[in-house]
Amino acid sequence: MSADFWNERYAENEYVYGETPNKFLAEKLEGITPGKILFPADGEGRNSVYAATRGWDTYAFDQSAEGKKKAELLAQKSGVTIKYEVASMPDVHYKTQSFDAMALIFAHFPGGTKIKFLQQLGTYVKPGGIVIFEAYSKSHLKFKADNPRVGGPSDETMLYTTEEIKACFPNFEAQQLEETELEIWEGKLHGGMSSVIRFVGRKHAL
Repeated sequence: MSADFWNERYAENEYVYGETPNKFLAEKLEGITPGKILFPADGEGRNSVYAATRGWDTYAFDQSAEGKKKAELLAQKSGVTIKYEVASMPDVHYKTQSFDAMALIFAHFPGGTKIKFLQQLGTYVKPGGIVIFEAYSKSHLKFKADNPRVGGPSDETMLYTTEEIKACFPNFEAQQLEETELEIWEGKLHGGMSSVIRFVGRKHAL
């Protein structure tokens, strides 16, 4: 989806995906010593702001300027700072091997580029660093057909399989990789039974 699409979605005062963090992310961050973390496609900032409240040095980007505004307001409200830039893949430029962790939460990219984009993002993680990933699986379309409020792309090529995740992160050892069905309640646009891919991977040491 275009920047205009997301700017229109985020222009309202309400946080359309809520102000609280993704539950899978929050659970996984609990077991990791805070360091420097990157949040691609961060939207309104609920996840990056949460990480900052937990002591992380937090970086984020998204193509939506409206998303950045709301993320920075949420950070101010939470008493933290985040380093958020307006940018789109593949036009982001961070130093390779500069982040201790990266969190990709419902980061969906065009089908022809998603593997390449995630491989690019993986280069920014240090050896020994962690990726935390949750996004809709290809099986999610059946839930979206029954209940459009669950959210997620309608284009199947933007959705994921476990095999695609292996291709996206070839230099990572999977600590968790699964497709699972669960109820997700995040703001007014993620609500109901969903199918997701969950992945936690540690980058191989040099």
